[in-house]
Amino acid sequence: QVQLVESGGGLVQPGGSLRLSCAASGSNARLYVMGWYRQVQGKQRDLVATVTSGGSTNYADSVKGRFTISRDNAKNTVYLQMSSLKPEDTAVYYCIGTDYAQVPPYDYWGQGTQVTVSS
Repeated sequence: QVQLVESGGGLVQPGGSLRLSCAASGSNARLYVMGWYRQVQGKQRDLVATVTSGGSTNYADSVKGRFTISRDNAKNTVYLQMSSLKPEDTAVYYCIGTDYAQVPPYDYWGQGTQVTVSS
């Protein structure tokens, strides 16, 4: 079993920055893809960004140029550097890790961390 533990959420003013971290622990599952989704209460969970173990990245259009995803494979950790934050970035941010060794691929989720952008 894999556990994903997020940290780094909080309250920030518009235009500010935050860095989220997500550390994977537990079994030796190979999380080929790791990333972040976010969810506003009452709405669906939306993709923010993903990164493969090889470093290929994918971003939602709404965060391109403002957010940067990265990962440290040795530490099984993925990061999300968020800059130029806007009130509409307010959400619970969830870390995801996908184990492609399983058939079908299996998604592990973190517990979520709240990000609030407000003055």
